[in-house]
Amino acid sequence: MSLSAGNAQQTSSQDLSGKDQEVHMAIWGSVCDKFCREFGQNAYDTWVSHLIFSSFEGGVVSLAAPTRFVRDYIQSHYATRLNDFFKADLVGMHELVIRLDSSLQSKHREEQAESKADAQSGDSAVVTSANFEGSALDQRYTFDSFVVGKSNELAYAAAKRIAESDEIAFNPLFIHGGVGLGKTHLMHAIAHEIRRKAPQKKVVYVSAEKFMLEFIAALRFKDTHAFKQKFRNVDILMVDDVQFIANKDSTQEEFFHTFNALVDNRCQLIITADRSPTELEGIEERIVSRLGWGLVADIHPTDYELRLGILQSKAEANDKVIVPQDVLEFLAKRITSNVRHLEGALTRVMAFAELVGRPITMEMTRNVLQDLIRANDRKVTIDEIQRTVADYFSIRLSELLSDRRARNIARPRQFAMYLCKQLTNRSLPEIGRKFGGRDHTTVMHAVRKVEELKEQDSQIEDDIGRLMRQLEG
Repeated sequence: MSLSAGNAQQTSSQDLSGKDQEVHMAIWGSVCDKFCREFGQNAYDTWVSHLIFSSFEGGVVSLAAPTRFVRDYIQSHYATRLNDFFKADLVGMHELVIRLDSSLQSKHREEQAESKADAQSGDSAVVTSANFEGSALDQRYTFDSFVVGKSNELAYAAAKRIAESDEIAFNPLFIHGGVGLGKTHLMHAIAHEIRRKAPQKKVVYVSAEKFMLEFIAALRFKDTHAFKQKFRNVDILMVDDVQFIANKDSTQEEFFHTFNALVDNRCQLIITADRSPTELEGIEERIVSRLGWGLVADIHPTDYELRLGILQSKAEANDKVIVPQDVLEFLAKRITSNVRHLEGALTRVMAFAELVGRPITMEMTRNVLQDLIRANDRKVTIDEIQRTVADYFSIRLSELLSDRRARNIARPRQFAMYLCKQLTNRSLPEIGRKFGGRDHTTVMHAVRKVEELKEQDSQIEDDIGRLMRQLEG
């Protein structure tokens, strides 16, 4: 994901010029990157994407908003964090001001009108929200640009099947995984492919947040009929981040009836969340049950090979700067949290090199990404792994470290040894000593055993994935 380039252009040329403009463009892009990582793509698209960087004078950063509503909402919900992001990158900055710029209102209205026109046009297979921006498709998110690896191959194959087949093989398709692992990318890719292959089909892609906001607006203006027509008179409905409607009783009621109506009419549903249906908290049991009716596909955290492949693909698509292989390998090893952070890191390095006109080196990369590298350097300890595994399997820590060979104790012990090997820099003898003085060959056996079990049993692979996410998070 590259926010830097796109948002750096949203800068008032009358206030900035020359080198200052380039610097502020880069800083604004960095702030947008940080905002998106913390609050998500939907929040960025809905609110911050409409801001314009106006000026930086006397320690005051000035942003312009197109409407009073956008300005007031950002001031009450996001201004504090935006201020923190600017202070981290901009020396001497001490205040953030968001002002209303009436000259931007016409552009804002044009964007809304275009969004509404696209939604009503028969030429477009994707219906975007008429009242809230943020449901438009990203042209970069296609199947061709999605790098497939072991951690995401099931979700990718299922998405391709839906996009290319006229038959409904599973309904719904439920894709779950952590932030920035590619769930939204796959949904956009499905919509792009359907628009190309079957433009007559009516497809709605919307975030769960926007589904809720539009439902609230429909209730407020007594127009629930139009709301139902929009979301039930479709061929395919895609709802992103369904966990957002947790504890929203009225929205869940409407979502439940929308779900049933679409299934009864043999319309395809594709839903994403940050966890599996059974782990969703605050979601009614009847909805949880229906979410598991079709195919549930998990996107696991990326491994080193997949991260390197993603970086190589992104670097090859950029013809302005050359990224050395050792820099790509360094990023693949050090930025392990999610794909969004990984791509954002490479984007920052390439943007910096282009702006200052210097070749990319390892030293430059380390300097540009100091904050991100520090954030990904959180050390996981053997003690922490042991406690986490014991809690996960509901056994006592003393049992995990004991000589007991009962299956319900030995298997978690092997899991813990495997995780110690994967997540720490400790040697096998050191790991063995931390498990009651065991020999390093015992640790080797445990690692090999878990790797074999992961290949044979998807439940074990799922358990390992959850433990890794818990420890790395």
